[in-house]
Amino acid sequence: MSSVWTLLSWGPEGWLDDIAHGVFVTVSLALATLPIGLLIGFFVALAKQSDEPSLRLAGNVYTTIFRGLPELLTLFLVYFGVQIGLQNLARIFVPDAAVEVNSFISGMVALGVVFSSYASEVFLSAFRAIPRGQYEGGSAIGLTDGQTMRLVVLPQLIRIALPGLANLWLILLKDTALVSAIGLSDILRQTNIASRVTKEPFLFYGLACLIYLALAIISSFGINAVERAVGSKGNQR
Repeated sequence: MSSVWTLLSWGPEGWLDDIAHGVFVTVSLALATLPIGLLIGFFVALAKQSDEPSLRLAGNVYTTIFRGLPELLTLFLVYFGVQIGLQNLARIFVPDAAVEVNSFISGMVALGVVFSSYASEVFLSAFRAIPRGQYEGGSAIGLTDGQTMRLVVLPQLIRIALPGLANLWLILLKDTALVSAIGLSDILRQTNIASRVTKEPFLFYGLACLIYLALAIISSFGINAVERAVGSKGNQR
């Protein structure tokens, strides 16, 4: 039986190479998902506070669906549903066509829509916290709607929404573990393989816990730095 230090080493006898790759995949997936979720969430929030009833309805339907479905089910729907849909479409032209959807892209899309549905509520609350007079003041000094949004509203919106978005980032980081269910080699999948091969589940699942906690701590330091930077800019204004 191999020693703990042999198992937790680099090279052919250890598993740190594979687990390090899993960390890279996890962090890459979370970072790739974040801007997609933020962008979609921002526009959904705009739709939900629009004067147009159809936009408000569309925004409410979107958030109700993706906040109501379990994240794992959303992941399966995107991964298998898109694959089946594209395969059926391709077979119209090529009868024996086989389409395989990339699991990283599927995870990014699925986690992105879930993240955006929650982020939209954070943005919506931030929009409502900004007094209406801010918009009217921008119009009074001759700013267009776009300039008012960019120069007046967005700086305040970011400061107000940042704590809520920071919590969502930590949730997103943990939710990346779900992609192991569709075969993506993230932290959980790599430690699961290592635990089954070595018959040391406590060692490797314990290591996975420590890695996720380390990522959360590093994220907390980064979030605090961003909050200080945004707060200092707000004070200068």
